[in-house]
Amino acid sequence: MDTNRRQEGLQLLGKETDYAATYAPEVLETFQNRHPENDYWVQFNCPEFTSLCPITGQPDFAEIKILYMPGERMVESKSLKLYLFSFRNHGDFHEDCVNIIMKDLVKLMQPKYIEVVGLFMPRGGISIYPYANYGRPGTKYEKMAEQRMLQHHAL
Repeated sequence: MDTNRRQEGLQLLGKETDYAATYAPEVLETFQNRHPENDYWVQFNCPEFTSLCPITGQPDFAEIKILYMPGERMVESKSLKLYLFSFRNHGDFHEDCVNIIMKDLVKLMQPKYIEVVGLFMPRGGISIYPYANYGRPGTKYEKMAEQRMLQHHAL
């Protein structure tokens, strides 16, 4: 592992993977953004996301897409993977999962801007694609979030 990353206290990189059996936001880790003065996008796609229907207990399958502009901190990808996989035994509605993921990431790294979309597979003949976004209050990113929300359309 890169010496700078080790100095930042990352615990998961380069170690044996331990998968949480329940929702585990505590596994999320961050590292210092080396370019906080730049606006740039980071995108993560998790095509194997699963959670449980809170009513039936049946599994729900989705692709989760996370797109953000980092501020001072960035989410470490292995910790994000473990966090997303921790939803596999978590019972929540699709819309709740997407909003929980967004809120946890905002709390964790305070990005300039972030959006999360869930492309859930059909159940009962209907697909659900919840979308949530956030822009840092009082900045151009807050306005950007408003605009992107107003212009959001089905994928």
